[in-house]
Parts: sequence; C-alpha cells; structure tokens
Amino acid sequence: MRRAEKADRIGEILDDLYPKPPIPLDHTDPYTLTVAVALSAQTTDKKVNEVTPALFARANTPEKMAELSPEEILGYIKQVGLAPTKAKNLSTMAHQILDAGGEIIPDWDFLESLAGVGHKTAGVVMAQSFGVPSFPVDTHIHRLAHRWGLSDGTTVERTERDLKAVFPEDTWNRRHLQIIFFGREYCPARNHDLATCDICSWAATKKQIALEAKAAPKKPSATKTSTSRG
Repeated sequence: MRRAEKADRIGEILDDLYPKPPIPLDHTDPYTLTVAVALSAQTTDKKVNEVTPALFARANTPEKMAELSPEEILGYIKQVGLAPTKAKNLSTMAHQILDAGGEIIPDWDFLESLAGVGHKTAGVVMAQSFGVPSFPVDTHIHRLAHRWGLSDGTTVERTERDLKAVFPEDTWNRRHLQIIFFGREYCPARNHDLATCDICSWAATKKQIALEAKAAPKKPSATKTSTSRG
C-alpha cells in the first residue's frame, strides 16, 4: 500500500474517532496558548493545565507577565519540568512581544524568535490560533509516523515534511491533534500489541510488528498446580 493510500485510510479512522479534536492545553487567546505550549515541553498537558490557571490569573498578557520577575514566575510554574529555564523564557518572551508591538502575530519568523518558542510551538500557535495550515510534530506524532510507515525520518523536521506530503493540507490542523490523541489513548509507546491495534495491525509492516513484539516484556506464564489423590 502506498503512503498516500495508507494516509487516506488512517485519516478516515481518525476523523471517525475525533471529528472535532479539542486543543488539550487550556488557553483564552494566542498569547496564553503560546505560553501553555512553551510550558508543555518535557511536561504533560495535564500538569500544564494545573499550573496555568493561577499563572494566568496573575499574568495573562505580555504586559502583566513583564511585570513579574523570573523568580515570581517560577513560583507559579515550579511543578513543570525545566521550570527555572521556562520562567526566564516567559519573562524574556513578554518583553520581546512588547518590544514588537504587544501582540502575538501570525508570523513564523516572529514566533520562532521568541524565547522558549521552537518550530513545534510556533506551529501549534499558527494552526490553532490563526488557522494557518501547519503540522506540528511532537514525540507521539514522530513515533506513530514511523510505526505506521508514513515516514522514515530520523528528525521531526523530516517527519513533518513526510506527513505534509501524504495528508491533504486542509486536514493538517486537525490531523496532528488526532494523531496525538490516538497515540495517548490507543497506541502507546510501550507494551503495545501492534497486531490488535486498529491502525498498526494493517499500517505497520510485519517486520515492525515482530520487532515491537520481541521488545515487549514477556507475560508470566500460568503455573500449573498438580494435585494427587491419596
């Protein structure tokens, strides 16, 4: 099966499961989404959603964030991974946005120039805040694209190019969310039986299925108990 045909079938399954996938990070506008996505690196979305309500109650605009010192910001986000670095980035980012006019704008160069904002974060903001077709690739998408044979890229940049090539552009903004949700709910990285998965069972190669089955921990076999009659 060609990659494009495989992608079409995967798209049908994902559209059936997640017709309108929600954005998993709580936010109210492009700025708070940018902050939330920047905080999500090395941290679960659940944890980010636990710390941002208090942070945004104090500073939900670049102006208010710039009033806080990195130490004050750290007090709100200390439960997330890499918190000290992220606190400094949020402070720097706020000042950068103010220097550029005070608002998040739909421009790749601008977004990627912000402290703590890489290509993936910029892609999420462009897609979900501004509707610009983007295909942000996180760890879930990167591993599933390989597992499903949609990409053999060793980098997220190559995986992004491969996925953009096989999925129609008008599906990118929902497709990347759908794959994330499918990876979390149905297709985990470890201890996953590809042979019984709704997508892996036919999209993954026999070699990939065998490889992951071999790597999975063996289930303990049942011990037979013999009884003797006296």
